[in-house]
Amino acid sequence: MRLVKYLHFLLSSLLFLLTWFVFVKTNRIHYDARYNWYVYAMYAAISYIFSRTYNSYLVGYSKPSDIAFSQSITCLLSTGAVYASVLIVWNKWYLPTPFLCVQPLMWLFNSLWAKAADRYYFHLNPPMKTAVIYRDEADRRRLKELSRYTRNFAMEKELCASPGLTIEEVIGFLKDCDAVFVTGVPATLRNGIAKYCVEMHIQGYFIPHVGDVIMAGSEHVQSFSVPLLAIRSGSAPEYLLVKRLMDLLICAAALVVLSPVLLLTAIAIKLEDGGPVFYRQIRLTKGGKEFSIIKFRSMGVDAEKDGVARLASEKDSRITRVGRFIRATRIDELPQLINVLRGDMTIVGPRPERPQIASEYEKALPAFRLRLQVRAGLTGYAQVYGKYNTDPVDKLLFDLMYINHMNLITDLQLMFATVKILFMKDSTQGVEEGQITAQNDRG
Repeated sequence: MRLVKYLHFLLSSLLFLLTWFVFVKTNRIHYDARYNWYVYAMYAAISYIFSRTYNSYLVGYSKPSDIAFSQSITCLLSTGAVYASVLIVWNKWYLPTPFLCVQPLMWLFNSLWAKAADRYYFHLNPPMKTAVIYRDEADRRRLKELSRYTRNFAMEKELCASPGLTIEEVIGFLKDCDAVFVTGVPATLRNGIAKYCVEMHIQGYFIPHVGDVIMAGSEHVQSFSVPLLAIRSGSAPEYLLVKRLMDLLICAAALVVLSPVLLLTAIAIKLEDGGPVFYRQIRLTKGGKEFSIIKFRSMGVDAEKDGVARLASEKDSRITRVGRFIRATRIDELPQLINVLRGDMTIVGPRPERPQIASEYEKALPAFRLRLQVRAGLTGYAQVYGKYNTDPVDKLLFDLMYINHMNLITDLQLMFATVKILFMKDSTQGVEEGQITAQNDRG
């Protein structure tokens, strides 16, 4: 499979190189032939970075259509980056016609490769005999997505980890299994399962506890003669300064570029029901500080006349016709760029919750407040890899993963990864009808 992936990367890069030759010939550009290698190397490097950002080679776990889409975005952005670099270096305008014309061919090539690679993967890898070990029904429901991966995992048995369960009983239970999913199990028992999986070459999948994610961001202290891991809070001031400057530059540029979209959206909202264009709501940011978030209004004027703070459901009658479109395309979030300029928010960080909803989450999950270690953001791990209705436990874990690994590279990757989810309907899926928050009943 690695060879198959390398072959795709090589062929797509060569296809770009051929397009580059057409671009040069079409525009009658004269230059040193060695420049071809510089351009090819630049495209390959940028394409590799974007393919990692969009998981373009996650064959066997992503649908072929998702893989083809990810690869097509990678090709488009990589080509655009090289083209922009050439214009800057040569300080002259050239028509991008060849680069634009090759994109449909790239999409077709990516689609055919993704389908072929998918078939080949499952030809090599039959479904693994899989077991699930869980604490209670709430933890079991966190693995409900396994039903979408029947080609990967043949679910054969489940085990509820009762308080008296021993590692010896688990070892007997895992006999003849190829994979196991573990969630909610006490740390001591889980460690024993992990060791057994390594020893017996069983594929182990573990949903982490909050403490696991925090420890993952620890550093080895070399001053001691025993293995010692240090947990530190806060980020380097240099990083925070650069992050703030990046917020200001990107948001200012985005507001200018997107001004026509902002104007048309405001007019459409006003024309639909004559109500206010913007919707303000109290949210929480770093340290639990309250601020007024700004969004385009997507619901009726009296959407919360009962005074109860609730998330939007999948078929929420409160959402207007214009609101349904701007929510699906994320246009309703654009005014938050103003919040970033004000300093209430940052581009990458945990999404801000309403005080009432955060309070409900913290009753069952006190650690949920750990999200408030940093400034709230427009996007983050929970938005890129989760959904609107992601359970607060998983949302907390996603956000802690980011907080414990904050750096400029991660920020840039998440910014670009957000481009992909703008076109994915699942990421805007609301809570179920009758639910007020995204929290599942934990019994």
